[in-house]
Amino acid sequence: MIITQNTDPYHNQALEEYLLETVKEDEMILYLWQNQKTVVIGRNQDAYYECDIARLEKDGGHLARRTSGGGAVYHDLGNLNFTFLCHKKNYDKQKQNIVILNALKKLNINAEINGRNDLTINERKFSGHAYLKKKDACYHHGTLMVDVNSEDLSRYLHVSLLKLQNKMVDSVRSRIINLRELKDDLSIKELSKVLIEAFGETYEGEIIYLKEEDLDKERISELRENFADPDWRYGKSKNLPLQCEKKFDWGLVRITYELKEEKISDIEIYTDCLDVDCFKDLPSKLKGRKINDTLYSGLNEEEKAIAEMLEKET
Repeated sequence: MIITQNTDPYHNQALEEYLLETVKEDEMILYLWQNQKTVVIGRNQDAYYECDIARLEKDGGHLARRTSGGGAVYHDLGNLNFTFLCHKKNYDKQKQNIVILNALKKLNINAEINGRNDLTINERKFSGHAYLKKKDACYHHGTLMVDVNSEDLSRYLHVSLLKLQNKMVDSVRSRIINLRELKDDLSIKELSKVLIEAFGETYEGEIIYLKEEDLDKERISELRENFADPDWRYGKSKNLPLQCEKKFDWGLVRITYELKEEKISDIEIYTDCLDVDCFKDLPSKLKGRKINDTLYSGLNEEEKAIAEMLEKET
């Protein structure tokens, strides 16, 4: 168990990565943390498409990119972030979700698992999750909205109309809920307390607290530099002239591309798919192909679905 008081997003990402690198085979770590005014995008998303970066940074905010997949989220001090870290043999997403659901029951709040990676109350989202497996270690992390500034969330995040239409709502604010709407005196401190209690009860073991001062500061500092690096955070979009977008059950995909002599000369694929490696090889497979000729050759089913997007658009 570790709780940080640091609200710098790049430090907190670095600490999370360090815990993933060092988690022991028989450990289950719960890490609780908060970021101040931060938009965090998924590993394979286009920063400028997902976020009003200029406005965010003008207001003193931060853009961060995760190593996990999934979509863009907004963090402020009205939000509590959690991360479960363990080895693959102990990884159980359902059990990890039960920790959160049981914690909320202690507050007389009944929530449910909804869709691919959300926790909701009356079909309104208060918690979005993402996942990562790296060698033998895994993490499951997410948000818990207690009193997030929904105006800032709407101001900084660009939410695809396809996502809103899929949820049958007209704005991102109408599909989220803060836990304080159900318990108006709820604090981050109280939520942390019941989470720790539910964590101990679910895993039936002694809770041992880790201290940041006992960890490898040099390694954490090195990792922080990686997460704060502008090349990592903003990415290197080529601003290709053509684009198309489609919502699948497993996530949203946006493609930007260029055609020369009826062939794909360049292509970039952005997605909030939870599998970070889902389309990493597809751009190189598609480059040089004609839209109406060899487009589908050698592709798996998911890749064929992306190729079909291009065919219909062209």
